[in-house]
Amino acid sequence: MPTLLLVDGSSYLFRAFHAMPDLRNAAGEPTGAVYGVLNMLRRLDSDYPAEYRACVFDAKGKTFRDDWFPEYKANRPSMPEDLAVQIPPLHEAVKARGWPLLMVDGVEADDVIGTLARQASAAGMDVVISTGDKDLTQLVDDRVRWVNTMSNEVLDPAGVEEKFGVPPERIIDYLALVGDSVDNIPGVEKCGPKTAVKWLTQFGTLDNLVEHADEVGGKVGENLRKHLDFLPMGVKLVTVATDLDLGITPADLAPREQDRDKLIELFSHLEFKTWLREVQSGDNPTPAAAASADIDETPAGDPTAHRGEYDTILTKDALDAWIDKLKAAPIAAFDTETTSLDAMAATLVGVSFAVPDGGAAYVPMAHTGPGAPDQLGIEPVLDALRPWLESDEHKKVGQNLKYDMHVLANYGVKIGGIADDTLLASYIIESDKSHDMDSLAKRHLGLETIPYTAICGKGAKQIGFNEVDIEQASEYAAEDADITLRLQQCFEKQLGKEDKLKALYRDIELPAMHVLFEMERNGVLIDDFLLAQHSEELGRRLAELEKEAHELAGQPFNLNSPKQLGELLFGKLELPIVKKTATGQPSTDEEVLQKLAEDYPLPKLLLDYRSLAKLKSTYADKLPLMVNRKTGRVHTSFSQAVAVTGRLASSDPNLQNIPIRTAEGRRIRAAFIAPQGHRIVSADYSQIELRIMAHLSGDKGLLKAFAEGEDVHRATASEIFGVTPIEVSNDQRRYAKVINFGLIYGMSAHGLAKNLDIERSAAANYIDRYFARYPGVADYMARTRAEAADKGYVETVFGRRLHLPDIHARQAGRRQGAERAAINAPMQGTAADLIKLAMVAVSNWLRDEKLKSKLILQVHDELVLEVPDDELSLVREQLPKLMAGVAKLSVPLVAEVGDGANWDEAH
Repeated sequence: MPTLLLVDGSSYLFRAFHAMPDLRNAAGEPTGAVYGVLNMLRRLDSDYPAEYRACVFDAKGKTFRDDWFPEYKANRPSMPEDLAVQIPPLHEAVKARGWPLLMVDGVEADDVIGTLARQASAAGMDVVISTGDKDLTQLVDDRVRWVNTMSNEVLDPAGVEEKFGVPPERIIDYLALVGDSVDNIPGVEKCGPKTAVKWLTQFGTLDNLVEHADEVGGKVGENLRKHLDFLPMGVKLVTVATDLDLGITPADLAPREQDRDKLIELFSHLEFKTWLREVQSGDNPTPAAAASADIDETPAGDPTAHRGEYDTILTKDALDAWIDKLKAAPIAAFDTETTSLDAMAATLVGVSFAVPDGGAAYVPMAHTGPGAPDQLGIEPVLDALRPWLESDEHKKVGQNLKYDMHVLANYGVKIGGIADDTLLASYIIESDKSHDMDSLAKRHLGLETIPYTAICGKGAKQIGFNEVDIEQASEYAAEDADITLRLQQCFEKQLGKEDKLKALYRDIELPAMHVLFEMERNGVLIDDFLLAQHSEELGRRLAELEKEAHELAGQPFNLNSPKQLGELLFGKLELPIVKKTATGQPSTDEEVLQKLAEDYPLPKLLLDYRSLAKLKSTYADKLPLMVNRKTGRVHTSFSQAVAVTGRLASSDPNLQNIPIRTAEGRRIRAAFIAPQGHRIVSADYSQIELRIMAHLSGDKGLLKAFAEGEDVHRATASEIFGVTPIEVSNDQRRYAKVINFGLIYGMSAHGLAKNLDIERSAAANYIDRYFARYPGVADYMARTRAEAADKGYVETVFGRRLHLPDIHARQAGRRQGAERAAINAPMQGTAADLIKLAMVAVSNWLRDEKLKSKLILQVHDELVLEVPDDELSLVREQLPKLMAGVAKLSVPLVAEVGDGANWDEAH
């Protein structure tokens, strides 16, 4: 029996674009989607040999469904430019490979496939529909199979019923009930797949369900009855057409001869070199054979074939030979393998390195697994490597080098000559992406790296790296160094084209990494006794709150149980349900409780309870357990490559989330103390984001207020309320402060009204007055929205790019959120850049002046130092000057300084 193979090209095109790494040719043109679809077609050639076949794509323009329902697919974002430019070469390549390519004006690919499938089935052919689109499962019958090549899923009629809960002939009814958010087809509100299957199982068909709609109970039954008028349209929209006049039949779809010259031209341009060699040699191997190509030559090859014969160094002679290589190399990649992710506690297991054109190597030092050979040992290897490691002349690159700096510092080795960190380079180039090595290798090099879990396992069965077989460990570790060096070369080219980004990387991020290393190493002293005392008091207060909660509820319950809390709030007390969890249960998260707390006392009390419980468990109880045994201090970890705005993230412990507006939170800060003979000094940029707003907007009123050293909130109140500064009341100043900061974060009139507890009309009036008095701010906001829409990103004063993927979202909430972020991000990002510059300036000054004072913390716009008493007056005098002098904006930068026996007193 002949077979017709129908490929949904449009479905695979989008899937390949999002699944493939960002492959590009030498001209920088994207090629990943083309490669992905062509590789899928090659696989289909092998897996589903067919006498007739076609690759079907959507044609441009409207279809008959748009005439029926103008909102059809209205919420789909515009096609990314990097995808759009790949469509013409893909179409050419598909045809050159001998595939009939179909696009029918006014008709979707689904309907072309549906019509041809029915015609072929009627003519006695078997049909294979290759797609990722579930809608086409409605076509499945005894002759038609649905195949998803990307997931290797094959569905016959029984498979469709097993997957969706209904047979193929009920798929249309099923889709009409659940709707399709991608195509903007409304379904019955709150009717998910389970409900749809339940109804169709109970009533048999959609028509029968409609006839008995009055029998369906509950809220979802009400929703069904509300939706009855639209259901006929929904059925039309989800029904794949099978009776179109296409002007072509299955018998016309025999494969053509390959156009060899065209394929050579295309593969040369796209730089699919392995496929190019196949065509030139006349070979046409299976996809499995094609996968043996060298990824260094082409992205069409095996993404694991880059692994060469990496060296494993077990002798002194081999180590000396590699040290000679390292010394002769213009740059080398370096990496450590250890026993722990906690850099301050980690011990070395081995080190690896790579040099340009010289391969890579691993030096095992402390592997203890079964059959582990004799190794050189940690101290002998470090002694031999120390001159190279500590040399500033020999340039080094790593991935997250701050970790390796700590590990070597544990052994008294200070790395010199750090030239690049691929983690930070990636962060500067594309802050909104992931920066782990596996992701970077796939995205930028088209390579698959060995995952850690592949050699160490995961979960309870995971072993330490020191227990890994040395041969496996060597391949993994040497690959890390090899890939790091390749990434460095890739990023160096990219940064070379972008002067601002290069300066941001070289002048801010790399120097800041060194300062963060020092701060993490310094750590901070804590007062165990004070924290224990505070923990006891918090425990008593929590017990009191629990008792009050039980009284308000009229019964005892577990305040930490979402299930009991939900049953109480929304069952017994019948409070309104604000939102539900993914499992359909009423949510009791913080956002819900805050909403309910506006009108009900118990949710407010629960919020207080949760806040104090978090303080107790996260800080009062946990901080003493985090004291390093060797140093007697707590050492937080600062991450640079997390927040897209450039702000640092603190973890283990997180010192950025300690509340400072509550007495309980301030008592936690009071436990961060200075040693005897020292003071804690805190320096905080004053109103930094407002100053940046003044600089970016160029508003004359704001510039004047800051230039003259006015109280900017009082000045704003004076402008808004039409009184002299001296006449401004405390409430008016408070209103102005909320407006000043609120507008930075995109606060609406509704949000301002809620925040100030005033009418919305009054809040809108205040905002109108604000923009009337500060027109430069309104211009800046409009200008920034337009820039974001045009470029897809905004920039800080220093050129940091803040990408906004939702700026063109059709869904209004997401788009408006991106617009708010576009206004605020340049201010947050510039503030982050400034505090990093301040850290670097202060650290350099302390070093140059040979002072004993040291930086110990950075939180938001604040630097915290530990200062000997005899250096206090000098540090207090110089600190604000250093921080104010890191950049020249159109308004003065001001830092306020305080000192005390602990962090709370100093701030």
